Amino acid sequence: MQVAQVIVDVPTRQTNSPFSYSIPDHLANQVQPGMRVQVPFGNRKITGFVVGVSNSSSFNGKLKPISDLIDLYPVVDSELLNLAEWLADQTYSFKISCLQTMLPGGMRTKNQKKLIAKNQQVCNQYPEIFQGQPEVEYDRQKFNNQVLAEILKLQKSGDIKVEYDLTHHARPIMRKAYQGQLNQPQINDALKSVRKNAVGQIQLLHMLRKYQNDILLVSKWASLGITSATLKTAEKKGWVASTLKRHVRNPFMRDVAPSHPFKLQPDQQTAVDSIEQAITHQKDQVFLLEGVTGSGKTEVYLQSIAHALELGRTALMLVPEITLTPQIVGRIRSRFGDQVAMLHSAMSAGERYDEWQRINQGKAKVVVGVRSAVFAPLKNVGLIIMDEEHDSSYKQADNPRYQTRDVAKWRAAYNNCPVVLGSATPSLESRARAMKGVYTLLRLPHRINQHALPHVSIIDMKTELAKHHSALSTKLADAIQVRLDKHEQVILLLNRRGYSAFLMCRDCGYVPRCPNCDISLTMHKDTHTLNCHYCGHKEPVPTVCPQCHSKRIRFYGMGSEQLEEQVKDMFPFARVLRMDVDTTRKKGSHEAIIDQFGAHKADILLGTQMIAKGLDFPEVTLVGVLNADSALQFPDFRSSERTFELLTQVSGRSGRADKTGEVIIQTFNPDHYAIQLAKTQDYEKFYATEMRVRHDGKYPPYYYTVKLTGNSPSENQTASEMFGIMNFLKKHLSKKAIILGPTPKTITRINNHYYYQIIIKYRKEPQLKATLDNILVQSQKKQRQGLQIAIDNEPLDFM
Repeated sequence: MQVAQVIVDVPTRQTNSPFSYSIPDHLANQVQPGMRVQVPFGNRKITGFVVGVSNSSSFNGKLKPISDLIDLYPVVDSELLNLAEWLADQTYSFKISCLQTMLPGGMRTKNQKKLIAKNQQVCNQYPEIFQGQPEVEYDRQKFNNQVLAEILKLQKSGDIKVEYDLTHHARPIMRKAYQGQLNQPQINDALKSVRKNAVGQIQLLHMLRKYQNDILLVSKWASLGITSATLKTAEKKGWVASTLKRHVRNPFMRDVAPSHPFKLQPDQQTAVDSIEQAITHQKDQVFLLEGVTGSGKTEVYLQSIAHALELGRTALMLVPEITLTPQIVGRIRSRFGDQVAMLHSAMSAGERYDEWQRINQGKAKVVVGVRSAVFAPLKNVGLIIMDEEHDSSYKQADNPRYQTRDVAKWRAAYNNCPVVLGSATPSLESRARAMKGVYTLLRLPHRINQHALPHVSIIDMKTELAKHHSALSTKLADAIQVRLDKHEQVILLLNRRGYSAFLMCRDCGYVPRCPNCDISLTMHKDTHTLNCHYCGHKEPVPTVCPQCHSKRIRFYGMGSEQLEEQVKDMFPFARVLRMDVDTTRKKGSHEAIIDQFGAHKADILLGTQMIAKGLDFPEVTLVGVLNADSALQFPDFRSSERTFELLTQVSGRSGRADKTGEVIIQTFNPDHYAIQLAKTQDYEKFYATEMRVRHDGKYPPYYYTVKLTGNSPSENQTASEMFGIMNFLKKHLSKKAIILGPTPKTITRINNHYYYQIIIKYRKEPQLKATLDNILVQSQKKQRQGLQIAIDNEPLDFM
């Protein structure tokens, strides 16, 4: 008897270990690890992942059999199964959550499977499956157990292919296609009978020799030089038969011209040589590529990827923001063509699924994407790249709370390949590891062609606001006008979306607040609403104060929407684009804005931090930063690092080509070391200064940290439970562990739940893992009372 080990879709600590189910005889030797199955669990049937198959079980009683198969082939390979095991352990998450995270969204919704015969011979040989059609829907009700076993064998041997058609939000796109109906002797006879001037028909008959058993879309025939008229004529003569074929969605909005490798500068060549050597010798080495903005890190990536492909291996490149994918993907596609696949959340469910299938089937060798692309089902990975490795978006906020850098390092070790972490401003943790020799440090200290870094000016807004109340200082406004006169481009960064930060009554001081969260509402002028950016609550903008009925209710603080309005008023002839969450909701909007600005169809691009990183516009010669202090205002130990990173990154958007760049930073804290050192882009001095601050405060990278967060609808219950957890931690951890809290989070109430947290700082705590696992098991028993406990290993903030 064969036994399957199944992780069931019930997210509790008690179900985090696999359950044993017997494999029915008709599925013997067909059920494989990585398949999803339906199994009985209590009085219901639920989904589960097969994580192992054996010929015996330690269970003494009678095992329940698997009810049915959901997948006809493994959707998670052995590498990702092992990764899920490690990830659950590292992030204090459920294994089922980790496994589901690895699948594209469409495969977690309702879908219809389609069976596709390898060729006409297979189709004819198994009429009970195909009924004469090369593609049929898989309907479990129509196939008995014997036929199902036959289907599984054919899938395993490669004689049939299984595809998923997504039935929610992403219906399959069916297009007209043609398949040849002639064998080789019949093709020869047809060539003798056809008129000599029927060039299209003769060409088609020759094509049928090569594509005899293939079903090709009309667009594919057209690319081969065969017109629709020729195909219709051939169909009348019985040479081809028309049918409908599933069209694979193409997420790339435009074609790109091929490009060739550039000649490398000496520092670039040194970096490429080191990375290529690690790829060749299959070393799981971590490189930290520290290069100033505009130093040519992308070319290092491209030539390193090319080397991996030459050795028959694949490559994964991660970027932090969706906004970066159009430019990066364009450059990679220009070098590697159709071998490139893209994965990010702005794609439709159907596009993501089709790209996932291309990767899974080995048709794509290079994957470019944001955080979740680290789980792409690439085989034989030869290189993993994380661009802008310092970026906070690489940390997943919800379960499983993984740090992409750690997952990338795990996959690199599994595949015996290098990881390249690239940044102009590496995270302190990565730089500290490089200084200790854990990572190999590669430096690109100069811009390409020795272009100078932009000149940076700091404007003290305390004195500026005494003169006038414009969002733009006199110097910045004058500099913008100079660029407009020269037909050059400008980027303005204001890291706050919406129209204004809040509304306030000037008579009684009333500020509209979210009814569900402890936060003021942000005004959005385009929708004329007050919005909560935490729970999504919206309400109309009041014309009079709800408290004292005064009409003197005014908005305070500026968002990107209001900045756009002011810039258009000040420069009426300038073409202005805004890029933030509100203007990029529609599919393709990121790429459309970037294309428009890149084609110089706009003079000024303003927006939030999504415009600060990685973008390359040769005509941009001025960057203005309007709220350089925004990150410094947060009570968090990383606030200085985030400020320095953001200012350095956005400064790097200026003067990337032959023209000299300028950066103007407006701030109320001109003497802060993060701002002063960003002015000179002096990462070395910032690193030394910030490391002293971290050492004195016992923060990472000198200490490891864990954040425990509890929430429930009752503040008393949340506080009480968190105090109980604190006492439990003090009892089981050593005296050297630093336990802070419990304290209310910076925003205590979100969506009518009260949040409290505990911070643990430590260097070595052998009992920490067991203690935290114990806390999670105990917290499961209290979920029915509304209490949720979350554990974040190495959190990015303590707020």
